[in-house]
Amino acid sequence: MNDQPEINRAVAVLKRGGVIAYPTEAVWGLGCDPNNTQAIEKVLGLKKRSVDKGLILIGSNADQFSKHVQGLDKSQKELFKTLQSRPTTWLVPDNGTSSQWVVGEHDTVALRITDHPVAKALCDVFGGPIVSTSANPQGMPAAIKAADVEAYFAEALDYQVTGCVAGILSVSEIKNLLTGEVLRSG
Repeated sequence: MNDQPEINRAVAVLKRGGVIAYPTEAVWGLGCDPNNTQAIEKVLGLKKRSVDKGLILIGSNADQFSKHVQGLDKSQKELFKTLQSRPTTWLVPDNGTSSQWVVGEHDTVALRITDHPVAKALCDVFGGPIVSTSANPQGMPAAIKAADVEAYFAEALDYQVTGCVAGILSVSEIKNLLTGEVLRSG
């Protein structure tokens, strides 16, 4: 894991409404406070992405998503908490907890419990989920190395955490928690 002072600096940037880049399981991510509309607008602008598409939230454990999974039955909550064989983003019915900036035009919110030590530490110190979207302009390959992030965004980011992706060979799988339907294979 990265050193604690660096994680603290990155979280301070998040809390000020900044946008950071950080390594995840398979690619570099862009992150921000999911409750800060201006930060989300900056992420969407950097990616040239429509707000209608929605964004993924990552957290370090299931408890960080407790308000997002209210209304699910016990077995659905257990499935959400269960470690999967690969990084899995669950589409969970939106219960009104997430802003439209995160949900987009969907009636679900995308949630993933991260196992990457840097991303996990960011969420722990931040005290909850953060936005996580691949660090690339729409239509371009996802950033796999820190240098890729720098090439795409140069000085436009507020902070870039050091580290490496975990080496998973593809992005997270996206599954509907209620139906089990796979919307994106990982």
